[in-house]
Amino acid sequence: MGANVHKTYMPRGKGYRGYISSRKINNSRIPQHIQNLVVRDYAIKNNLDFKLSATEFAMPDCFLVLDGTLKTIESLDGIILYSLFMLPKTMAERQKIYDQVLRAGAVICAAVEDYKISNEHDVVQVENFFLISSTLESCPQKVLPYG
Repeated sequence: MGANVHKTYMPRGKGYRGYISSRKINNSRIPQHIQNLVVRDYAIKNNLDFKLSATEFAMPDCFLVLDGTLKTIESLDGIILYSLFMLPKTMAERQKIYDQVLRAGAVICAAVEDYKISNEHDVVQVENFFLISSTLESCPQKVLPYG
């Protein structure tokens, strides 16, 4: 009889926790199973050790699940958001999140935008992205006829 061989799963690091939502993201409702597919695909494409996703509550401006995930950030390599637009609306609230994650030596990934925040330069880039996005919201949606 041959030797009894067992495959053992060896994680590559502490892993990346997915973060999805049960509410609208950027005015669109994306089913949770689709969000999970996108987050998992991002992890596979970037060779990241993916942990199950945490799902935020549906109440507007509620970040209880994200706050709970951030409390465990020391035990993670990072968080994979479905989208950057899941983060709080104010820059000050987002900055607290960036600071907490970066201080822990972790990263924030955004699957839809295919972007990773791993240092202060990345934070500046993301905040510029939010500024441009908010500016676009106040731009005219139609071109009026001349004359």
